[in-house]
Amino acid sequence: MIRDLGFINQTKNQSGVVIVLIAVLLIVFLGFAALAVDVGHIVVVRNELKNAADGGALAGARFLYREDSTAPYGFALDTVEANAKALSTALANQSDKLPVEVDDGDIQIGHWSFGIGTLAKGFYLPDGPPIFDIWNYSTADLDGNRNFINAVKVTTRRGGSSPTATQAVSFFARIFGYEGFSRSAEAVAYIGYAGSLSPGEVDAPIAICRQAITDPTTGQLLCGVGRMINSGANVGHETGGWTNFTQEPCETANVPSVRPYVRNTCSGSVNTTMILFGEGMGTVGGMQQTIYDDLISCWMTKAGLDPNGNVYPDQPWTLRLPVILCPGNNTGNCSQIDGAVEIAVVWITRTGVKNSYDPVPKRMYNPAKNQMWTCTAGYTNQQCWEQFVDEFGLKDVLNNDDATLEDKTIYFLPFCKELKIEGGSGGHNYGILAKRPVLVQ
Repeated sequence: MIRDLGFINQTKNQSGVVIVLIAVLLIVFLGFAALAVDVGHIVVVRNELKNAADGGALAGARFLYREDSTAPYGFALDTVEANAKALSTALANQSDKLPVEVDDGDIQIGHWSFGIGTLAKGFYLPDGPPIFDIWNYSTADLDGNRNFINAVKVTTRRGGSSPTATQAVSFFARIFGYEGFSRSAEAVAYIGYAGSLSPGEVDAPIAICRQAITDPTTGQLLCGVGRMINSGANVGHETGGWTNFTQEPCETANVPSVRPYVRNTCSGSVNTTMILFGEGMGTVGGMQQTIYDDLISCWMTKAGLDPNGNVYPDQPWTLRLPVILCPGNNTGNCSQIDGAVEIAVVWITRTGVKNSYDPVPKRMYNPAKNQMWTCTAGYTNQQCWEQFVDEFGLKDVLNNDDATLEDKTIYFLPFCKELKIEGGSGGHNYGILAKRPVLVQ
């Protein structure tokens, strides 16, 4: 019996300890639950602030540049509009059921570097006047120059420095003396060069090789050098090719898949689908004469003075085209998109021209020199061709010799007079600024 009573007393003592332990654990669990509620709330507030910063940065970068025909380079930097759009867009968002806060200095306009030049990856404020004449720079050069304005940075807050600032609400943390929490988020939107292209932003089913329009050493766009689509006697080497715009998967271009786009070139919009930067696109180097005939018809109608297309043009035909990578200067069947360029087509030939020198250009406006070129009176067709090649700096991309007169080819210049604003950011510098920014931070 004595042992039994002892057991009963021991059990009662242990029950008391368990009750105390449970009470302590309940307090701990309630503390963790309270902490979880506050942490979860802070995460929501932080996400709302981030969404506001993202929206503000994208809106500001979208208006960072505007086309302006009166400006020397065809576009103008508008930091006032960019700042206003970034601010109004950010403030239109709420966090913790209140408008987000943006303090003085929370909207910055500067340069974003991807780290491919001399700068480390990140956002930089300019330390000098902005750069506009980007023709003289490669993509890497501009990436390393903090005075090339291409980004908007926005910081949004809850509990900022203004007198009316309101912290994020604290629920259970008030027990421990925390009445609220200050939080912030930031975003950087970058607007660079056109990479991806929306429907209707391409003027013809032609793609230009990067290797044909850039200096192989510096990567700069060759503004003073014209090209021919094929490479003279080097069969199989091209400086561009036909495309049917197919991607994911891309299908090799051929006459049936290209012809409808060539004919649409005469009437207006060409690409009806999005062209994605970095993806392959269906291409081909050579093509039947019928395709060239269709293209020549469009050229004579759109670029010529005669609306019926009966007279050879004396004005360049301006085309916005995708740029592709052509390793070994060969247009593949599925060439990777690298950006966009605007070219000035100055002549297109048919079969049979190579040996006959008929027809050849006798008159053509030169946009680089802002003057009309006319073949010297009394010159033969061959002499006119040689004079034309010299006037427009037309070169064979493989050997840099003067471009020869070849059958079924297109002679063109990178259009380096004014920049355009088209497409989405992501491409390399071929003279077309993007109009759609992307978030980089």
